[in-house]
Amino acid sequence: MPRLLITDDDLHLRRLVRTYADMEGYQCEEADCGAAAIEALRQQNFDLVLLDVMMPGPDGFETLAGIRKFSQIPVIMLTARDEEYDRLLGFQLGVDDYVSKPFSSKELMARIAAVLRRTKGSLEHNDVLQFGKLCIEPKSRTITLDSLPLRLPPKEFDLLLKLAQNQRIVLSREKLLETVWGYSYYGDNRTVDTHIKSLREHLGPYRKLIQTVWGVGYRFEYMDEN
Repeated sequence: MPRLLITDDDLHLRRLVRTYADMEGYQCEEADCGAAAIEALRQQNFDLVLLDVMMPGPDGFETLAGIRKFSQIPVIMLTARDEEYDRLLGFQLGVDDYVSKPFSSKELMARIAAVLRRTKGSLEHNDVLQFGKLCIEPKSRTITLDSLPLRLPPKEFDLLLKLAQNQRIVLSREKLLETVWGYSYYGDNRTVDTHIKSLREHLGPYRKLIQTVWGVGYRFEYMDEN
């Protein structure tokens, strides 16, 4: 049974969300601030976090940054602001989805179910991927390059993993937006291009592993020189 951590300073909203989550069969715990959420995640196992953006003390973005220092747990942010800058910042920090307030209970439960399905599916592909001196370990979300650790932002890691798991298959920008950012992401194709550019810079001499297929998308291709 999936366990949810509902993080919001509004007691009424927490209890409302918990009521509907209970009806869907989820186990729920509550946190009234970012610090409490981080402490709960360090002490207990959860499957997903609902995280309000506007909270006193550390806000949702600061809390998410703190969570990402030690956990890649799926996070859905709840926000009364629907500005593109906020969404881009959240996705750069590693948020999995956004739900704008006010929201319907059916929509929120559908978003939760979709994120859990998507992240569960990614965990089923935990085989270590080795391409010469590039090693990707999905389970620990670690990368080594020339025997040295390579630290990537969460979305760049997800993007590289998705491409590597589909070696020699061309993935369209739309497909990458759907699978890496989630079906509800309101960006455009330039978001993928921007992350690919940054990812290539991190890969340095291995940047050629990610090939551009003009007018379509991108392909990961490793040619063993031995």
